[in-house]
Amino acid sequence: MLQKASDKHLRTIMLEEHYASPAFINGPGSTLKSQTPIPGADMPHLLDRLLDLDQLRLSEMDAAGIDMQVLSLTTPGTEQLEAGEAVPFARDTNDYLAAAVRRYPERFAAFATLPTAAPEAAADELERTVQTYGFKGALINGHSHGRYLDDPHFWPIFERAAHLQVPLYIHPTPPPQAVIDASYTGHFSAEISDGLATSGWGWHIETAIHVLRIILGGAFDRYPNLQLIICHLGEALPFMLPQLNLRFSQQLTKLQRPVSSYLRENVYYTISGFNFLPSFLTMLLEIGAECIMFSADYPFVSMEQAQTFLAQLPLSPADKARIAHANAERVLHL
Repeated sequence: MLQKASDKHLRTIMLEEHYASPAFINGPGSTLKSQTPIPGADMPHLLDRLLDLDQLRLSEMDAAGIDMQVLSLTTPGTEQLEAGEAVPFARDTNDYLAAAVRRYPERFAAFATLPTAAPEAAADELERTVQTYGFKGALINGHSHGRYLDDPHFWPIFERAAHLQVPLYIHPTPPPQAVIDASYTGHFSAEISDGLATSGWGWHIETAIHVLRIILGGAFDRYPNLQLIICHLGEALPFMLPQLNLRFSQQLTKLQRPVSSYLRENVYYTISGFNFLPSFLTMLLEIGAECIMFSADYPFVSMEQAQTFLAQLPLSPADKARIAHANAERVLHL
């Protein structure tokens, strides 16, 4: 068993690091065998790393100087499954991940996979994984069959997460097909359309829309202790925050707080492969170091690149420590 690296000055915890089970690769994630969400990536290389929850992953963590990964099932997750299939699949997937965390509790933590098509069952599965396995929350890949989480249909999940005091990580997923047809299919190749709808633009904008709908739908007023995490430097929300606050006044929204208050107090933000200094500094100025957490988006982005970006950030030692590990320890009760 590889031991945790001990010669680093700064502890590092990564929050958006993905895995896949064999059952997932042969089931809902079967498209990953032939195509990758990252254009030009070496899919066999990625599959080896997605499937490994032992020595290969640990050796690469050690080489990059990473103390802990918080693991989550890779895209497309289970959100597009029907309820009858999603419920047992999520349970089996979480049991599989729990075994890896038990093997390496100092190196791995976990976000649960939820059967969002069955919200009450999803809430129960969240509670089971938190109480039985010590999972730190759950990751949800956006909409479920085109239905967004601002729909009160899904709010049993919010209620349970708030009660358990664990966050929900809202992760990108391809937009609903009607949105792809209307907004991302144009007078260019299918390959460009696919990139525009996913990692080039649509993933990020759709996730931002999802979060705004949750805010404007009043979920945080109903569950004020609910905490969300989003990735990729906030999916453009920090850049748009002043305009959102200006456009959506409380007089219009009838919410208890300004939109900016929810974005600064109920939402946390990870770097996850967006190693872009000007964009990071915008987020830092709008959100503050207390709400930013480290991540790489492994194996789709290298941990070494993420670690280099973190090391070069023009931050005080205290703020760098917050982003590298202290915020994660606080939010996830690590």
